Amino acid sequence: GAFDEAVKSDPPFEWVIHTASPFHFNITDTKKDLLDPAIIGTTGILKAIKKSAPSVKRVIITSSFAAVFSPKIGNRPGYTYSEKDWNPTTEEEAIQDPPSGYRASKTFAEKAAWEFVEKEKPNFTVSTMNPPMVFGPIHPKLQTLETLNTSNQRIRDMMLGKMQDELPAAAVYVWVDVRDLALAHIRAAERPDAAGKRFFVTAGYYSNKELADNIREQLPDRASKIATKGGEFPEGGMSHQINFTEPRSMSGTPEKAFADDFVGYFEYDNSRTKDILGVNFRSVKDMVKDTIPTLQAIGA
Repeated sequence: GAFDEAVKSDPPFEWVIHTASPFHFNITDTKKDLLDPAIIGTTGILKAIKKSAPSVKRVIITSSFAAVFSPKIGNRPGYTYSEKDWNPTTEEEAIQDPPSGYRASKTFAEKAAWEFVEKEKPNFTVSTMNPPMVFGPIHPKLQTLETLNTSNQRIRDMMLGKMQDELPAAAVYVWVDVRDLALAHIRAAERPDAAGKRFFVTAGYYSNKELADNIREQLPDRASKIATKGGEFPEGGMSHQINFTEPRSMSGTPEKAFADDFVGYFEYDNSRTKDILGVNFRSVKDMVKDTIPTLQAIGA
């Protein structure tokens, strides 16, 4: 009942956007620190809305690509991930290590939300956002570099010269700008045809090398402190160089067919996000350009 009073309002409101869920690996108990907050937090607010906020018509939940992706299968060249996919993780696998626990927490929490809708038949609809890595300008209220979101920490570390020898490989090679993700949440609440759907919100591919190249371009005085080695796409992933200044996707113009260029990694289908929510994704270049000043403002 933690949300029972929080959802009461005069005047009443029609939307709830539930974004809170732990994403960090500094934990001691996977169930207590990751699984329970995600699952109970999600089901708790849905129960509270049904009980105490009858005016609510739309609930938008921030899930994750972690609830879509199947890490055990690997890079899956030629396979196309979309909203139809679910991470097949089990409760036993969830407690093996923090990364598995995080992926499971997002998967179980989202499944719990859809199960709630099916069983409880509330007066509101649910839509879920399934973003991968989230980069972009930080909120002005964020005051320290230590409290950055997990994805943005790699940009911080590159800027601070903590990756001078070699860039690590990315954990996953798809991303989205936080501003595009925020817009997707709002559009999902506004547009009736978004109700009852998942959305794989991604701009396309990126690599840590691409991040580093763009940071060096924006901060030439720090270029010598950012590694040029490593951070590439998976071995065999790229057959030839392409234009890295535009978002990449499976099809469209200027985002031409990518299958022949990127043969060693899975493909993705973000057409639902584009078609229903009308999101036009920012490029890696623009994201880095806009993110750097916000990190410099708090000491990067």
